[in-house]
Amino acid sequence: MSDLDDNTCKKYIKMITNIVISSVIICISLAFWIMSMTASTYYGNLQPISPWRWLFSLVVPVLITAHGFKKKSLDHSGALGGLVVGFILAISNVSFCTSLLMFFFSSSQLTKWKGKIKKRLDSEYKEGGQRTWIQVFCNGAVATELALLYMIENGPGEIPIDFSKQYTASWLCLSLLAALACCAGDTWASEVGTVLSKSSPRLITTWEKVPVGTNGGVTMVGLASSLLGGTFVGITYFLTQLVFVNDLDISVPQWPIIAFGGLAGLLGSIVDSYLGATMQFSGLDESTGMVVNSPMKEAKFISGKPILDNNAVNLFSSVIIALLLPTVAWGFWPRE
Repeated sequence: MSDLDDNTCKKYIKMITNIVISSVIICISLAFWIMSMTASTYYGNLQPISPWRWLFSLVVPVLITAHGFKKKSLDHSGALGGLVVGFILAISNVSFCTSLLMFFFSSSQLTKWKGKIKKRLDSEYKEGGQRTWIQVFCNGAVATELALLYMIENGPGEIPIDFSKQYTASWLCLSLLAALACCAGDTWASEVGTVLSKSSPRLITTWEKVPVGTNGGVTMVGLASSLLGGTFVGITYFLTQLVFVNDLDISVPQWPIIAFGGLAGLLGSIVDSYLGATMQFSGLDESTGMVVNSPMKEAKFISGKPILDNNAVNLFSSVIIALLLPTVAWGFWPRE
């Protein structure tokens, strides 16, 4: 009887917690709306958040994170983190939101793909690929900060990327796209290359053959997958631009977004691999034959130092790509 009472109590606590969190999220979202209207009234040069945009930005992330939680792509904390990230990206720019959603869906599906094989190769593989708030933060924090800066600079809304007319806003858009494409490229490389590559990975710093699962190990299949992952995010952003951006017929061509996404995915994977090879420990546990990420007596050293974990490497990689690539893009972006 006591076990039944404990289970009932836990269910009520969980339900009340979800209600409180939902209420807080609604309050925060309303605060964004009120601040937007106030800023528009006093400054006059910022577009306010419309009721429809606010509703879209609230409902869509709730539906997506609920689906991810139900499918075990997110744990409880990951779902809450996803709500915050999704809301901010959706309310600032629909292109940001769709790029995030396609990154999340593709990454979740690829993580689950051939899970039995990955479980034999990776000592830290999670059944279903559940993401925690830490993983959501490390993959979405850079994009969230850039979305906030974009709203401060431009207000909520969609714009064509044009450096000659809106340099700062265009730079922020491409920086956010680069961060998401970087994370997508790294995930696609890890999840696809590990399973499909017929050759052993090579350590990116020395080009020596290393066991599958070694941090910093790359294959040609993995690099090609990272290019495809970034391109996929770029295509999503480009198609959203075609649907939601006004006056594209008098703007500069937007197709370079696709190439930029692919480049960000490829370079992001390379940067991630380099950081993994130098800043993450990799050792071979000879008792299990698996690669481990922390020093152990039974582990034979392969590469790296125990400075960063995988989440920190993802975060630093996205920061580097988000800062560098928009400046590169400015040099070749079409001009009127």
